Amino acid sequence: MENGLRPSRLRDLSWLLALPMLAVLVGCQGVSSANQTSSSNATAGQLSVSPATMNFGNVAVGANSAKQGMLTAIGADIKVTSAAWNGQGYSLSGITFPVTVPAGQSTPFTVTFTPQAAGTAPGNITFDSDATDSPAAETLTGGGTQASQHSVALSWNGSTSQVIGYNIYRRIGSSGSYTKLNSSINTITSYTDTAVQSGQTYDYVTTAVDASNVESAYSNQATASIP
Repeated sequence: MENGLRPSRLRDLSWLLALPMLAVLVGCQGVSSANQTSSSNATAGQLSVSPATMNFGNVAVGANSAKQGMLTAIGADIKVTSAAWNGQGYSLSGITFPVTVPAGQSTPFTVTFTPQAAGTAPGNITFDSDATDSPAAETLTGGGTQASQHSVALSWNGSTSQVIGYNIYRRIGSSGSYTKLNSSINTITSYTDTAVQSGQTYDYVTTAVDASNVESAYSNQATASIP
């Protein structure tokens, strides 16, 4: 089978991925708590937060990234009564207060980063509890990047065999493994990749898929460099 890829760059194609907000509160600061008594009567246990630093890397403005953390009780049952966080674009979800974490066990929570502007966005989150080391803290790091205004348009020769469509694969740079871009079979012989970043080089290949969902070998490779 021959698949010849002909890459071309489409410039000035603005795109913005707007995903549903996963969290209840978003902004520079947030607090989640329950009606509670003072946690000054600490137990003999400690509360561990992992990871100690939650790094979201670079996320396009208008998109979001969610990561899971864990609260672990060490030495005794720990009652976690509230959480407070700060940092532009961070929010907390997946946990309701108060919550008791049994000794030796963990309770998950989710932090979502939705950058509202380009640039670094440091933050942190603290959990108040009846542990001896309360409050327990976690550092949040991430950065917002402007959405790419470039895209890569691909086209190729159709297979001469009986096929139902094609899969498109991409890798960044000249090494590493390919990742499939299309979520369902691409039934035409063209595809536009809008999720590209300036300064990167991408390699593309395609495969043909028959009615039994058997894929062909990779086509010849096409390379696109994004200015």
